[in-house]
Amino acid sequence: MEVIEQASSMRAIVSALRCGGKRVGFVPTMGALHEGHLQLLRASARENDVTICSVFVNPTQFNNSSDYNLYPRTLEQDISLLQTVGCDYLFAPNAEDIYPQQSLLQFSFGELEAVMEGAHRPGHFNGVATIVSKLFHIVQPHKAYFGQKDLQQVAIVRQLVQALSFNLELVCHPTVREADGLAMSSRNKRLTTPQRQLATQLYKALQLAKRDLQQKPVAVIKSEVAHFLHHTDELELEYFEIVDPITLQPLRDVAGYKEVALCVAAFVGEVRLIDNMLVNLIEA
Repeated sequence: MEVIEQASSMRAIVSALRCGGKRVGFVPTMGALHEGHLQLLRASARENDVTICSVFVNPTQFNNSSDYNLYPRTLEQDISLLQTVGCDYLFAPNAEDIYPQQSLLQFSFGELEAVMEGAHRPGHFNGVATIVSKLFHIVQPHKAYFGQKDLQQVAIVRQLVQALSFNLELVCHPTVREADGLAMSSRNKRLTTPQRQLATQLYKALQLAKRDLQQKPVAVIKSEVAHFLHHTDELELEYFEIVDPITLQPLRDVAGYKEVALCVAAFVGEVRLIDNMLVNLIEA
């Protein structure tokens, strides 16, 4: 595996690969890799001739400077993991190369960014769209791989790809979980042992909601989830929503829907975690 730090070098390599008829798979990450990332990388290695992974902690998608500064950075460990899953190139640029000047570009995603993550993290998706656009232009992949844990981000990127006519296929893989159900996340590294145990309540809350979806009104389920998660001052629910799986708009009633998405965000101590679950109401 070759580590590339300059965007110009990455562009030149990709240009040569594509001219040679190679299909390029791309997994963009912010590092602190875990099995969820590795699953995406393995899929890319199976489905493409060349796999590129990026590790870049993107400053423009953080609306909290402390969260940005504390985000786990484990590049040496990441390199070791990437070498085990068929990754051919690691693109690990610095912020000055990606943002040689302040980005003034503004993206708007309408109702899609007015709910959940967009409502609670103003400017977040503008930063996501900016960095994803830059990376797609640099890496020029045939396929780009994302995880379902960031369900709203995937929806934003899908809209971005369609709106800007990026010539690539967006691939979304299911969330990878620990044995106790906790969604794998780079932020989990920041949890203390007691907080790590407490964080499993998010998945349990999703399971509780799934169980009651066709027996109780949405408002009642939301109230019960809020009560269930009110365990301690160490866990603070930010939102729980039952939404349309495509538009991600909150639902008042699930009648007539074949599938819905359950989405939750909470602080465990100072660590903000998100999770979601797609529920097929026909099979539930």
